[in-house]
Amino acid sequence: MVIPMKILKIGIIGIGHLGARHLKVYSELSDKVDIIGACDIKQERAQRLARNYNVPFFEDYKALADKVDAVNICVPTQNHHEIAKFFLQNKIHTFVEKPITTTVAQADELIALAQEHNCTLQVGHVERFNSAFQSIKHFTQDPLFIECHRLNHFPNRSLDIGVVMDLMIHDIDIILGLIDSPIQQIQSIGVNVLTPLEDIANVRLTFANGCVCNLTASRVSDEVTRKIRIFQKDTYISLDYVKQEAFIYKKNEHQIVKHSLPIEKEEPLKKELEHFIECIQEDKKPIVSGVEGRNALKVALEITQEINNATKPSLVATS
Repeated sequence: MVIPMKILKIGIIGIGHLGARHLKVYSELSDKVDIIGACDIKQERAQRLARNYNVPFFEDYKALADKVDAVNICVPTQNHHEIAKFFLQNKIHTFVEKPITTTVAQADELIALAQEHNCTLQVGHVERFNSAFQSIKHFTQDPLFIECHRLNHFPNRSLDIGVVMDLMIHDIDIILGLIDSPIQQIQSIGVNVLTPLEDIANVRLTFANGCVCNLTASRVSDEVTRKIRIFQKDTYISLDYVKQEAFIYKKNEHQIVKHSLPIEKEEPLKKELEHFIECIQEDKKPIVSGVEGRNALKVALEITQEINNATKPSLVATS
């Protein structure tokens, strides 16, 4: 279902910490979208925020079904499937934050519904739209070893999922997009520090083509770090998502030469949501469709399951 080139009518489901950022971005895209309404279960705060942006507030997200062309879903992960399913069944284009759902079966159902009703289904893996990452894609060929570090402060949100589903899944998605080979082995460890779920995790992925990836994620760090290092024949690529910087180190005879890539820094979230609008208007497949979201989820769940099955120390204080 292709929406003609006109102002897109959109509803925003969930305007908590992340959803509020989405609302702000959409409000800056008034030449492309018309925000028909916003919905959140925390009504007092959400109503105040909606008023600030002059957006109608809806108590029930289902009331938006006959009023919008598309929806933006930023609710707890456990509610993704129910809400996205409702809108896709009503032939409404859907953006849902990562992880796409809590199970692979749920993700498969959303993908099938999107295909059945010819709807755009995009998943919020925002790092794909980071200018630094986009600058290195053409230089990445046959990686031999990849190292990812994603460290964050304790969020006081998204605590219904562990750090693998909350943070590491970004790097999982990036890696799956870079390596065209099936995963052969997963080795993972994780510990809970401040929550019942893993707050720190380290994973080693071995691919059938021989590439090895080492991923570390933490949500109990004193500093924010989001970096990826890619090693391939005669080349080493270093990328900082936070600073939006990228460097390429190449072997030149007997020395290593460092090249800084020219990067026009842009807000990744804005580029991501503009891409969602563009895919609807032009009937294009999203960079991160339901399929890519499902694939990242599958690996994240396998990692989480291995962590849960292992005997792990608990660092949570007891009295």
